[in-house]
Amino acid sequence: MSQPPPDRPAPHEAPVTAPLMAPFAPPTRLRLSGQLTTLVPLAPAHVDDLYAATHGDEREALWRYIFVGPFPDPAAFRADMERKAAADDPLFFAVLDNRDGRALGFQAYLNIEPANRAVEVGSVLYSPALQRTAAATEAQYLFAAHAFETLGCRRYVWKCDDANEKSKAAALRLGFSPEGLFRQHMIVKGRNRDTAWFSMLDSEWPARKAAFEAFLDPANFDAAGRQKTPLSALNGRKRAADRG
Repeated sequence: MSQPPPDRPAPHEAPVTAPLMAPFAPPTRLRLSGQLTTLVPLAPAHVDDLYAATHGDEREALWRYIFVGPFPDPAAFRADMERKAAADDPLFFAVLDNRDGRALGFQAYLNIEPANRAVEVGSVLYSPALQRTAAATEAQYLFAAHAFETLGCRRYVWKCDDANEKSKAAALRLGFSPEGLFRQHMIVKGRNRDTAWFSMLDSEWPARKAAFEAFLDPANFDAAGRQKTPLSALNGRKRAADRG
C-alpha cells in the first residue's frame, strides 16, 4: 500500500532560502543617474529651487497629502528641509532635472527593514514641472532598480492616503499591486487617513523593469515628446504575460 505524500508547506509557508536570510545593507547617500534626471541626497543647496518649485498659487495644493507643509516662508521650509537632509530613515533624495540641474522634487526610502529585506518609497513631492513627465517616471525607475538590484530588496512598498486618487493611480501605473486598506490608520493635519497599501516583489521586478525600460526608450516618444505606449499599458501586458 502506497504511503501518503509527505507534508509540504504551502507556498506562503515555504522556508526562506539561506541567501535571503542575510539582512541587506540599508540604502546610503549616493547618486543615481538617468538620462533625464539624477537623484542625489537632499541637501541645503536644493532648498531655494525646491521652495520656488513647490510654493505659491496652485502649488500649495501639492502639500495636501504630505505630513507637513506648505510652509509660510522660505525660512520655515529651509528648517524642515535641513531636518529631512540629516535623517537616515526616511532617507531623502532630491530629483534633479538633467537639463539644468534644478531640483524639481524629492522622494525618500523609508521604513527600511534590513532583516526583512524590505523598503518603502514615499514622501514623494513632485513640482508641476516634474509631474506627468518621463523624468518623473525615470526617478521612480532609478529608485526601484537600486532597491532590487543593489540593495537586494525582496519587498518594495508604496503607501498613500486612500483619498489621494492620483497617488493610487500612480502606484498601479508604476507596477505595484494593491494589498488592501488600513482603516483610520493615522491622523494627518487634523484629518483621518485611511492608508492604501501597494507592493512590488523581487520576483515581479524583471517584468516591471522591462516595462519601465520600454516606456523610457526614446523610440516610445514622438518628435513632440508625446508617449506612444503608456507605462500602464506596458505593465498590463506584462501582468497578462505573468498570468500565462
